[in-house]
Amino acid sequence: MRKLLLDSLLRRPLTEPAPAADDASLAELAGAIRSRLGRSLSIRAVDAGSCNGCELEIHALNNAFYDLERFGIRFVASPRHADVLLVTGPVTRNMREALERTHAATPDPKWVVAVGDCAVDGGLFAGSYAVAGGVSSVVPVDLHIRGCPPSPTALLRGLLALLEKAERG
Repeated sequence: MRKLLLDSLLRRPLTEPAPAADDASLAELAGAIRSRLGRSLSIRAVDAGSCNGCELEIHALNNAFYDLERFGIRFVASPRHADVLLVTGPVTRNMREALERTHAATPDPKWVVAVGDCAVDGGLFAGSYAVAGGVSSVVPVDLHIRGCPPSPTALLRGLLALLEKAERG
């Protein structure tokens, strides 16, 4: 018991370091949201059959380091209140209809973002009898954010790219 206590006192905690403060890109994101939309951006996250790795990174966007609310980005519980559908994982056959209904329930104009390698083309699960394919095989996708899983910073950059693409038309 003493050895365990001593080891825990001498070792550093096994946590990740805080992300580097990149205030310029974060300020750019905040300004882009307000100037391009004139209001907040509402996101509905949809898990179409993922391993939950991408969901962990998406949830990290709400922690104290990233704090999406300060940029005017918020997650909503209903697709009827969403501007963006953030879809993770390969679309399983059981989730195909649910994703189609969620897409239909989201008011226009709407954007669909496929998050992670699995959402792009099925990733590791491609070819499985239980997988219908990537998100683009079920609903039209406006932006792909690659990574397994993509980092919260990559997700923020992806949202900024989506807004820039929307502004260009």
